[in-house]
This record gives sequence, structure tokens and C-alpha cells, in this order.
Amino acid sequence: MVRYGKEHKSETRRRIIEAAGRRFKQDGIDGSGVSTLMKDAGLTNGAFYAHFASKDDLVTTAIADQLKTQAENVVARAAPGRAGLEQIVRGYLSPWHRDSLGDGCPNAALLDEIGRCADPTRQAYTDGVLALVDGIAARMAPEAPSSAHVKALSLLGLMAGTLQLARALTDDQLANALLDQGIDNALALLDAGQGV
Repeated sequence: MVRYGKEHKSETRRRIIEAAGRRFKQDGIDGSGVSTLMKDAGLTNGAFYAHFASKDDLVTTAIADQLKTQAENVVARAAPGRAGLEQIVRGYLSPWHRDSLGDGCPNAALLDEIGRCADPTRQAYTDGVLALVDGIAARMAPEAPSSAHVKALSLLGLMAGTLQLARALTDDQLANALLDQGIDNALALLDAGQGV
């Protein structure tokens, strides 16, 4: 029997988490069975329980990972200040993001299901969203980021809801118009109270 090192186990776990994150966003949590998730990761079902206690454990881990990745790859890499906020808004409310469920935001793809998940998953989501919001708030009010937390959370809610609605529409022209209006609404929210 071949023995694998700790590095192999952590790489395998990472592969499962990443595959699950994409699949959950594409097909939903309830629409993604363990066998499909493991097939996506290129593994057998039997390997699942060597890495996770249950599907709920994987859901919690994958959601936390997706939000961490979003904070690192979108928010942290945006330009400083107002320009970075506009960059985030325009990228989030883009036709590409609308059409890329598996590669997109876990908020727009999974909010309805996360709200029905057990407390550990909802707590992982809350922690991840607060970290994401911290990055947005730091751009809104660099001198006092905590003063912009609720506004940053509202911005995220506005964008996620707009993206969800745009994804549900079958009329691409209407969906694109909605995304454009969402950008205008998000930018107006950013400018509210700024004396702009």
C-alpha cells in the first residue's frame, strides 16, 4: 500500500475545497452531492471522509474559503481609495460575473441556501463577509473604517441582489441594463454623505 505524506493530504483537501466551492456556486449546496464533488476533485467517494466529517463540514469550509479568496483576489487587489471601490463595483456587476456562476461570488450564488444552513456554516459565512466588508470599509473611510462597516455591508447587499436578479433574467438586454443601473446605484451609495 502506498503511503502519502502530509503535503499530499493537504493538497488533496485543498482540491476538494476548491472543486466544492465552484460546484456549490454553480449548482447550489443542495444540488451538489458528495459523489459529484469528489468526481470534480478527481477523487473517489471513499476519500471524502478522510478529509471532512460530513458534507456540512465541507460546506462550511468551502464557504469560508470562497469568501477569503474573494477578499484576497478582488478587494485586496483593487486600487486604493475611491478608484478601487469603483473597480470592485464595476467588476462585480459585469456581464462576465453574471455569466460565470462557478467562478463568481459566493454571496450572489449561495445567500438563499446559506440562510438555511446550520449555525457553524452561517458563522463561517458571517466571519468571511465581515473580513470582506473590512476591506471595502477601509477604502470607504481609511481614517475610520469601522464607521463605514454598515455602509460597506449595504453595498455588498446591493451588488449581490442586483447580480442575483440579473442572473435570473432570460432577457440579456434587460439584464445588462439592470447591471448598469446597479453600478449607478452602487456608486451613488458610495458618494452619499461624501459631499460629492
